[in-house]
Amino acid sequence: MARFRTWATIALAGALGLSLAGCSSHGGKRAEDARKAAAQGRAAVSTPRWTFAMITHSGDGDTFWDIVQSGAKQAAAKDNINFLYSHDANAQQQAQLVDAAVDQRVDGIIVTLAKPDAMKAAVARAEKAGIPVVTVNSGSAESKAFGALTHIGQDETIAGEAVGDELNKRGRKKVLCVLHEQGNVGHEQRCAGVKKTFHGTVENLYVNGTDMPDVQSALEARLQSDRSVDTVVTLGAPYADTAVKARSDAGSRAEVDTFDLNAKVASELKDGTLGFAVDQQPYLQGYEAVDQLWLYKYNANALGGGLPVLTGPQIITKDQAAALEQYTKRGTR
Repeated sequence: MARFRTWATIALAGALGLSLAGCSSHGGKRAEDARKAAAQGRAAVSTPRWTFAMITHSGDGDTFWDIVQSGAKQAAAKDNINFLYSHDANAQQQAQLVDAAVDQRVDGIIVTLAKPDAMKAAVARAEKAGIPVVTVNSGSAESKAFGALTHIGQDETIAGEAVGDELNKRGRKKVLCVLHEQGNVGHEQRCAGVKKTFHGTVENLYVNGTDMPDVQSALEARLQSDRSVDTVVTLGAPYADTAVKARSDAGSRAEVDTFDLNAKVASELKDGTLGFAVDQQPYLQGYEAVDQLWLYKYNANALGGGLPVLTGPQIITKDQAAALEQYTKRGTR
């Protein structure tokens, strides 16, 4: 139902856009001017230069969050926003970054809820200070209860279920689901979703995602000790290539599939090194989060009607990889 409403909203927005363009040549010109301004990094609006802060649970060097930032910065340029980004993989430190943004009296906050219990008080403090909050990527189940305007991302359980369905189509029997960040509720939901729909066996493997050699050795050891594993599912694009190396060193024939997309994943999908990827469109998450805050500040708008605004999942296979590769190379998919 949530997916249906999201697509219905998109269809309605498109229909309204066409209708307005057809009714007014001036409206069409304004829309075109806005598109040109955004492409050139210029503001397309005359609203005040509000400051929005995005605080995520990202660790250092995670390319996924580079893509999220790319979308957010593009929207910020269009919306005349001063955009601030900070991150910390430690939940307590992330909460302190939210507190710092509140102390700075920013005009809006975008935050991830990978570890919601640790973030609850900080989000409540922002709400008490009158600062609107949008959650992205993780924490869709907690977002509304925490008082956020909306959540923008994918439902992690639904995404996991989509993976299970795809694995069934491929005739897989035993899956290793690799969790690279312990305590991340979204990661647990993904693997649980796989288990829900997959007809075979799913086993979780917890690894230290901040240490890639450790990830590779742990995967290699598991694949060597259990030859019945015919599929490895990683929960982030940077870990897919590591899983491919572990598979090779272990002499395994297991298929490697992954959540998320980047240039390396697109290339390996295209040449058959990877089976498929689950795209949650991180560029869209960043872009729509900034736009939502701007719409709220300007016009008291809120997306979703109380439901998360879904940006995924989309299963990407070899057939779609070539078409998306150009976008991954420029850092927008």
